[in-house]
Order: sequence, then C-alpha cells, then structure tokens
Amino acid sequence: MKKYTKIQKISDNKFLNLFHMNALTDQGRPFDYYFVSRRKEDKLKLYTKDIQAEGVVIYPICKEEPDKIVMIRQYRYPLDDYLYELPAGLIDCGETPSEAAVREMKEETGMDFTVYEDGNAAYRRPFFMGAGFTDESCNAVFGYASGTIGREQMEDTESIQVIVVDRKEAERILAEEKVSLRAAYLLMQFIHADAYNPFSFLG
Repeated sequence: MKKYTKIQKISDNKFLNLFHMNALTDQGRPFDYYFVSRRKEDKLKLYTKDIQAEGVVIYPICKEEPDKIVMIRQYRYPLDDYLYELPAGLIDCGETPSEAAVREMKEETGMDFTVYEDGNAAYRRPFFMGAGFTDESCNAVFGYASGTIGREQMEDTESIQVIVVDRKEAERILAEEKVSLRAAYLLMQFIHADAYNPFSFLG
C-alpha cells in the first residue's frame, strides 16, 4: 500500500527545502507529514529509491601521529552553540565522495587528506542521516590527514576551530561536550582502534 497521496514543496532554497506530504497511516487515515531534502522535487528518494549520498563525513587520522584524529569545533546556528564534529561537507555535482572529502578537508582545516581505499567497501557505502525528517544520506570517508592547519580556504559563514585529539581527549569529549552523532560513533571506534593499524576495523 502506498503511504502517501501527494508531495508539495513549500520552500525555495538553494541548499535545503521543506516538503509537505499527504501521508497515510497503515489503516489509510490521512495526516500531514513534513520532511526536508537537498534534492529537487522530482528527484526525491521516495521517487528514485536510490541511496546516493549528498554529503561526506571524514575520519582523518593524523599521518605522523596515528594515535590522534583531526576534529573540528563548529558553531551551529540552530543550537547557538559550538558542537564537536568531524570534518564534513556536501558532495558537489560531478564529485566522488573521496574527491569531496579531500576538498572539504582542505577547506575546513587547511590540511591535506589521503583517502584509505582498502577494507570492506560496505562500510563506505551511503547510510541515511535521520529518516524521520530527511532523505539525506552520507558517506564516511577514511584516511590520513597531513600538513598544517590553516584557515585560508574557510568560508566566512563557517565558524570552525580545528583540533587534534588523542584518545584521552576523545573520551573526555564524549563524556562532557556537545557532539554530533556521526562524530560520536566514529570517536567510539577511534578510541578502541589499533594505533599501529588505525583502519583495521574496516577489514
């Protein structure tokens, strides 16, 4: 049974739009449902059924100190507060997730990023973000960060502090700070990873 009768776009924004759905319960009772999407109206995932990612989250292990990871502390307007996160961003048209990760890493941190290509590809496929309110999905891209932290390519709409974190600090952040869900789960992995083989969990 189809669970909706009509979809209506009710905003007009370049990056993210609100949609109204004439939804149906399992018993066929109509009700109003709202969700957001980065896609054009005719390309919503409820039509296409694909899982192609709109964005990436980056898992950047320090190349010279593989017992450390690069994080960001970013001001988030809906919270009016700073959130501990991993570098992340949207995939531009024509980019692969790996290409987007390299670009976003440079833009947000000033650092270079070398993608780790080995391991089980299933762990790098797109996963959904919050399907209760959006059809957005995201790829995790794993690799090594190198070079010097810098702000030259950072957009003025982004308020970002770049930090390098060891396991002890990662544990403190998880216990005490406001953290994005993606970063939290990946930090849990980082804390228990082998410092000498930091991507072994992808095998």
